[in-house]
Amino acid sequence: MALFDHLKALWRGIVPDAAADPPRHFFTPHEIAALHLAAPGGAAALDDQTWQDLLLESYEEKLAQGVSIFGRQVLHRRLRAGLDDGECAALKERLRTLVDDPARRAALHGWLRTLRHADTEVAGLLFGDAAPPAPSWARWLWTLPLALLLSVAALITLPLGWLATAAVLAPLMMLQVRYHRRIEAWAGVLRSLHALLRTCGTLGQQQDPLLAPFAAARDAAGRLHRRLAHSLLIRMTPGGKAYADWFAAANVGFHYRTRGLVDAERAFLRELYVACANLEADVALARHLGESGHWCWAERAPARALVLEQGVHPLMERPGALSLALDGRGAFVSGQNASGKSTFLRMVGLNLVAARAFGFCYAAQARLPALPVRASMQNEDSLLGGESLYMAELRRARELLEAAGDPPGICLIDEVFRGTNHLESVSAACAVLEQLSGRDLVLVSSHNLVLAPLLRERLDPYCIDTSSGRPVLAPGVLRNPNGIALLATQGFGARIEGRAAEVAHWLSSHLMEPAAPAPVRDAA
Repeated sequence: MALFDHLKALWRGIVPDAAADPPRHFFTPHEIAALHLAAPGGAAALDDQTWQDLLLESYEEKLAQGVSIFGRQVLHRRLRAGLDDGECAALKERLRTLVDDPARRAALHGWLRTLRHADTEVAGLLFGDAAPPAPSWARWLWTLPLALLLSVAALITLPLGWLATAAVLAPLMMLQVRYHRRIEAWAGVLRSLHALLRTCGTLGQQQDPLLAPFAAARDAAGRLHRRLAHSLLIRMTPGGKAYADWFAAANVGFHYRTRGLVDAERAFLRELYVACANLEADVALARHLGESGHWCWAERAPARALVLEQGVHPLMERPGALSLALDGRGAFVSGQNASGKSTFLRMVGLNLVAARAFGFCYAAQARLPALPVRASMQNEDSLLGGESLYMAELRRARELLEAAGDPPGICLIDEVFRGTNHLESVSAACAVLEQLSGRDLVLVSSHNLVLAPLLRERLDPYCIDTSSGRPVLAPGVLRNPNGIALLATQGFGARIEGRAAEVAHWLSSHLMEPAAPAPVRDAA
């Protein structure tokens, strides 16, 4: 029976250990983003800095536990580009079905397990530019083994026949040396395509209405699966592949033959990729929701309107739930040191991204606009790039202004312009935020509390209050900063603490309550 199964696997071109537990393969961020990079999604897609500032790579890792490179690439693309209203509504219906049926979800996860044997990403191949055609000389590779046989005959019958043999062996050896890396890389591509085709065959055998498209493609996938495999003779002959490669350039011919076949079947392979990858991504999201305790389906709100009740950050073990409601105006968020202002902005940003990409978010109730999110939270100076912190902040602010309103978005800005002196920081921040908030919905956090009255026509003031032991977002501006109080906890002494408090009182009386009214521009 074992021999029969082995011969059956050889006939089908199936890897014998495909039933083993799938290994966990490592993929670079660029490989995971290959599908998104092939069709970036335009100006509405999240840019790289927003992706990094909102820690979305860690969130993606949380979603993609036990998911192959195919499903990971779809999850990444959904997060970066989002879904339109129709796509989002369809996804929510699919997820509802899977969340409510754990047994079906587990079965689908098991049928998709072969995808996790794929160790090479193929989205760039299938969705990117077509590969160049095979060189014209490749069609004449069959002449090399024939010439080798003739040279061996000459070696037996002629005194100098070895020269002919050497003349034929030289190009054969050169081909192996030159094409070794290319052939090894292509072998990884074929392994991933075989995993995709075999998964399609497995899904096509199941009696599940959700898998009807796979049943229709099952036979074609099986034929292509066999055509992309080595011949049965080579697979069954011990050492046959090595001899055929070195003395007949079989691997070079196989490389160009299968590459041409993949190119001819790209449309069919793309369909299978989309179907399998989307199904695996849906199963992963449904499993994630089944394991999460605090989430809701997000309703879509108009631009510049936002309601998030008891929102939390899914990457925190014991997050504090905060609520926020905006209607036409942005928010200026203040709070004591370590009160969670940055975490709050990231929580809002991640929920906006999840709602746009998946139709759900981590809150008790939510109405969120499906707008691109643009963040400026982790600007740093660069010694190698010759860019100071303030220059990095200016560069990012210019990028936000250039993108503002095209399309409209939501900007999350943490500690705006902290890289320069207080006076110029406030002045530059006021000018930039006024213009930015005229076109986008802006949420900004800052220790520069004097910005609140300067921006009162555009941004509503909010304060994160932690006095009760848990954070609460309340209207208003921070009245009891703790920067000086923290000096005592670090042992600076009464003299420094007293002097710092004296200077702070003087600055507050001149900046927070100036004699002349603040220069506020008309909201129009």
